[in-house]
Amino acid sequence: MSARTVSPFDMPPARRREIFGWCCFDFANSAFTTIIITTVYAVYFNSVVAGGNPNGPGWWGSALAVSQIAVIFMSPLLGAVADVTARKKRFLMSSALVCSLATMSLFFAGPGEVWLALGLVVVANVAFSLGENFCASFLPEISTSATVGRISSYGWSFGYLGGLLSLVLALVIIQSGEGRVPWTLVMTGVFFLLGSLPTLMLRERVRPRVLAAGETALGLGWRQLARIRRELPQHRHLAVFFGAMTLYLAGLSAVVAFAGVFATQVLGMTQSEYIRLFIVLQLAGVAGAYGFGVLQDRVGAKPALILSLLLWIGVCTWAAVCQTKGEFFVIGVMAGAAMGSLQSSGRAVVAMLTPAGRSGEFFGYWGFFGKLAAVIGQLTYGWLATFGGFRLAIACNAGFFLAGLLIIIGLRLKPQVRNQTS
Repeated sequence: MSARTVSPFDMPPARRREIFGWCCFDFANSAFTTIIITTVYAVYFNSVVAGGNPNGPGWWGSALAVSQIAVIFMSPLLGAVADVTARKKRFLMSSALVCSLATMSLFFAGPGEVWLALGLVVVANVAFSLGENFCASFLPEISTSATVGRISSYGWSFGYLGGLLSLVLALVIIQSGEGRVPWTLVMTGVFFLLGSLPTLMLRERVRPRVLAAGETALGLGWRQLARIRRELPQHRHLAVFFGAMTLYLAGLSAVVAFAGVFATQVLGMTQSEYIRLFIVLQLAGVAGAYGFGVLQDRVGAKPALILSLLLWIGVCTWAAVCQTKGEFFVIGVMAGAAMGSLQSSGRAVVAMLTPAGRSGEFFGYWGFFGKLAAVIGQLTYGWLATFGGFRLAIACNAGFFLAGLLIIIGLRLKPQVRNQTS
C-alpha cells in the first residue's frame, strides 16, 4: 500500500474559526453527558422508569458499560478507517446526528419501559463516545506542542459552558410544570445537533491514502487494529500513560454516571437543588479546564495531572463521609475544577505523544482505553452501590485515582515536535 499523507510541517495552519468550530463540538456534546448521564436522566431513570427498583443503579451502570464495550471494539477500527479515507469530519458529524436522535427518542420511554430506555441510552452513548474520539483526533492538527494544552483547555471550557447552558434550559423546563422531564431530553438532542454545526468549519488536513489493488479501508482498519498489541509497547511513554489513564478515568466515569443518584438518594437533594449544584460545578469546570491548560503549557503536563489527581482523591474521600448538602456543594466545586483539568490535560498528553499523520488511529486507542476505563468504573461503582451502599462505592472509587497517580509520578512525558499554527 502507498500511504500518501501530508507531513505536519506541510499542513496549512489552523485558523481561529477552525479552533472555534472544534471547541463548539465540546460545547454541544456536553449537553448529553450533563443532562442524560449525570443529572436529569440518570435520576429520572432510577426513580421513574425503573420505579425505584433497588437494582436500578446496577442496570444503569451495566448499560453504560455495554455501550463502552461496543466502543472499545469500534473506536480503533473506525479511527484507522477515518485516517485511511480522510473522513474524520464526516464520521464526527454522523456521530452527533445519531446521538441527537437517540437522545430525543428517550422521550417515548415511560415508566416501566426499562429495556427501551436502556437500549436508547446504549445507542446514544456509543455515538457520543465515538464522537469524542473523532473530535479529539483533530487536536494534533490544530495545535503545536507549545499550544496543545491551552487549545485542549479551550475545548473543555467550551464544554462546561455548553453544559451550563443546557442545565439552565433543563431547570427552566422542569420548573415550568409537572411531568416536564421528558421534554428536557428533546431539548438535549436539539442542543447537541444545533450546537455542533460550527464544527463543519474544520478542515481535513490528511489526504486519502492510496490503497493497493484488492485492498479496502475496512480491511486495512482491521489490520491496524491488530497492531495495537505489538505497536503500543514501541511508544513506551504513551503506552504507560494509557495504563494510568485507564485507572483514573475508571474513577472519573463512575462519578459522572452516579453523582446525581448519590446526591438525591444519599443526601436527599431534590432534582432542582442538584441541578443548581451542577450549574456551580460547571462554572468551576470552566475555570479548572482553562487554568490547568495554561499551567500545563507553562510547567508541563505531569505537574498538572498530579495536582488534578490529588484533588480527585480528596473529593472522593470527603464525599464518602459528608453529611450535609452544604458540604456537598463545596465538594462539587472541587470536583468541577478537578474534572475539567484532568480531562483537558489527559487529551493534551495524547496529542503531544501521537505520531504525525496517525491522529485518528491513536485517538482511537485513546478511546479504546477511555471506554475500557468506563466499563471498569461504572460496573464497579454500580454494583458496589447496589450491594454495599453509595458511601462504600465512592470511598473505593478514590483507589482508581490513587493508582493512576502512582503511575503518573514515575512517568516521563516528552512531547513530539509539531508544526506551527496561528
